[in-house]
Amino acid sequence: MTDPQEYSRRASAWLEANARDLPRDAGLAASRAFMARLHDAGYSGITWPAEYGGQGLTAAEERAFQQAARGFALPIGVFGIGLGMCGPTLLSIGTEEHKRRYIEPLLRGEEIWCQMFSEPGAGSDVASLQTRAVRDGDAWVVNGQKVWTSVARQADLGLLIARTDVDLPKHRGITMFIIDMHDPGVTVRPLRDMTGESHFNEVFFDDVRVPADRIVGEVNEGWSAAVTTLLHERVSIGTGAARTERPASFAALAAAARGRGLLADPAVRDLLVDLYLRERAFDLFNARLSQEIKAGIQPGARGSVAKLLLSDLTLAGADAATEILGPETVAYDDDGTIAAALSWAPGMALGGGTSEIMRNIIGDRVLGLPREPQVDRAIPFRDLKVGTQAEEAGR
Repeated sequence: MTDPQEYSRRASAWLEANARDLPRDAGLAASRAFMARLHDAGYSGITWPAEYGGQGLTAAEERAFQQAARGFALPIGVFGIGLGMCGPTLLSIGTEEHKRRYIEPLLRGEEIWCQMFSEPGAGSDVASLQTRAVRDGDAWVVNGQKVWTSVARQADLGLLIARTDVDLPKHRGITMFIIDMHDPGVTVRPLRDMTGESHFNEVFFDDVRVPADRIVGEVNEGWSAAVTTLLHERVSIGTGAARTERPASFAALAAAARGRGLLADPAVRDLLVDLYLRERAFDLFNARLSQEIKAGIQPGARGSVAKLLLSDLTLAGADAATEILGPETVAYDDDGTIAAALSWAPGMALGGGTSEIMRNIIGDRVLGLPREPQVDRAIPFRDLKVGTQAEEAGR
């Protein structure tokens, strides 16, 4: 292992030379070019296996780089799903061919990935998904629709879960596929949100042929594969946010309150203390997860704790900002960062699994509390009245 301090110094020097004043929205071509330089310099896939294009280093170097990168707006957001969810899934359960084909292009920014789980009738209950994949010779034919898919318009590849056997219960009979987003029959349509931007998309599949060697995991065992991806997603969302600046943070809002002469107000002080305690709990929990990962202990379902802490912290920051800044929180008269943060705050409690689902997972898999009754786990999927099937049954 290298000296983390020396590694951080070298990373800081490289970032200063290559990323200072680089706009976060530099454009797709510029983002790809930067990702390639990042990889060539040894700072992409720091802990990923060297035989697949990673650097083969430890979590200590990863933390050292992230600490060095805190003051830089790196234009790598479009690669986040691939780096935080899809790539780790392939490393966990993909075939050797998958790892050798897909990992290094992902780390170099040559291919962008998305994740396609949610559907119009299967959001919180993802296992109720209706998208079908039917075997046809040496391929599978996919038909259906996904929704709330981030970066789908830019993506080259994606992980998809589809129903492959309706005679099995809903948590079985699902299979995970690697989808080429440029294949015939794949249609992506943007969805405009309350910020005025299109951060999400809906994706339609019309007789899309997927080679059988693009199955991730086993046929009809896609729920297990999806859980693997979701665990990586929640750890990525929770711990990744610990490495970024938060516009509605304690430091930013305390400075704003001081500038407005509000620090003597007991109500404002209570808001700031509450926000500070939430931030400390979030940061300390993520530090613990990082130390455990360094020791080879995987967080598993405890990634849901990090995600829940982040959701609650984001909403608390939004509430504090509205109390302290008042009407300024919705004004885009400067760079609009606070207004954008407030618009995004409710979504943080939804994306990657709602806070209610996180609490269920924590109670069940972390605390060992009794599970909620699930009467549909043993019923063949074709007999369930769920999602769009329920709508069709009611007509």
